[in-house]
Amino acid sequence: MAMEMNQRKENKMGIMPVKKLIINMSVPMMISMLVQALYNIVDSIFVAQISEGALTAVTLAFPLQNLMIAVGSGTGVGINALLSKSLGEKKFDKSDAAANTGLFLTAMNFVIFLILGLTVTEPFLRTQTSDPSIIAYGDQYLGIVLTMSFGLFFQLTFERLLQSTGLTVYSMISQATGAVINIVFDPIMIFGLLGFPKLGIAGAAYATVLGQCVAALIGLVLNIRFNTEIHFSLHAVLHPVREVIGRIYYVGVPSILMMSIGSVMTYLMNLILVTFSTTATAVFGVYFKLQSFFFMPVFGLNNGLIPVLAYNYGARHKERIDEALRFALILAICIMSVGTITFELIPGRLLDMFNASDAMKGMGIYALRIIALHFPIAACGIIMGSIFQAFSQSFYSLIVSLGRQLVVLIPVAKLLAMTGNVNNVWWCFLIAEFVSFALSLTFFRRLYRREVEPMAKQKAHTDATSPAAQQNTL
Repeated sequence: MAMEMNQRKENKMGIMPVKKLIINMSVPMMISMLVQALYNIVDSIFVAQISEGALTAVTLAFPLQNLMIAVGSGTGVGINALLSKSLGEKKFDKSDAAANTGLFLTAMNFVIFLILGLTVTEPFLRTQTSDPSIIAYGDQYLGIVLTMSFGLFFQLTFERLLQSTGLTVYSMISQATGAVINIVFDPIMIFGLLGFPKLGIAGAAYATVLGQCVAALIGLVLNIRFNTEIHFSLHAVLHPVREVIGRIYYVGVPSILMMSIGSVMTYLMNLILVTFSTTATAVFGVYFKLQSFFFMPVFGLNNGLIPVLAYNYGARHKERIDEALRFALILAICIMSVGTITFELIPGRLLDMFNASDAMKGMGIYALRIIALHFPIAACGIIMGSIFQAFSQSFYSLIVSLGRQLVVLIPVAKLLAMTGNVNNVWWCFLIAEFVSFALSLTFFRRLYRREVEPMAKQKAHTDATSPAAQQNTL
């Protein structure tokens, strides 16, 4: 037992220089999420070669697909926060319980979406369009990615376990490998290359599932072989701890709801835009794919930052928390500013990648330039939100996301749509982001004053009452 305590004495998140730690933790995830973003874009580029209707179908399918990702990612956030905090507190029995109970919850998430994939895909699509070809495309795509989602759920969980203990390079290997396999097999399965049957949009779905399954398998192997700070047990997985489930979902449910709000937002935006044309909906879908190339690296930075903040929160290291937040904020703003510049300078070339018609291109150029103005503001909100999740206060993130995407964005979009000009609708993103920033700043200041500032006083008191200090006084 003493040997085990020695081996798990101090994680790098408590001792490595902060800037180096943030780079070490985040860059692998940023790279893997860049590859993930590239796969999202390439996937849609190949789907667009089938027809604009196929691209629209994938856009209409996105809310339900995103809900699945939200449940898996949100559960992972809860596991991550509890596990990292327990390691910082040197409570290794709790960190092991978080990991094993998390695997049980992952399996239950898959069962839920297996049922949804068998029952709701066609009715869901019919609420957004009456076009039979678009419904057929979307039903085929959604049915595959939902009923075979076990790869996605276990991929997300295994990557979070690696991230929680600072093994982000291995997390990058898992995610990037899955994304590369998806990219490679997309054209092969869609167009029937190398002896494969021509599967059309179903091929895109199968390529996605294949990549997720490979990533999950790699994640499992890497955790078993290299994640020595977690002890897996089949018995513990099959006998989850009720208290741990509660603690995981205390953080995880707000994160799930926060990410699920994105599904509701895209669903409602689809309903608003389709009143203009299916081309408007396709433009919205293309924007969502393109923006991921800049948002995903910032989310990778955020994912690397959360365990650093959680660990040092458990270890009561205020100065490391402050330095991590400052450095991450600068990086995030720089990344998003590059995104804004790119969208402003070459929107036409970006749309050309998706085989855009003249009508789609004319509408899309204006849309991309307007929406991209909010990117740097969004960067600030994402980094401030990391402290909410790291300190197990995810309900703040939930309130911010709810305010931005539903309370402000959708009503403003609806009002702007009443002008009869689709170009006016895109301004809703900038308006909503300003409201989001104000809310994020308010909650960040409140949480910082309550949780972080007292650490300095506690440290001063500890130093003053230490044996060395008392001996000096004597």
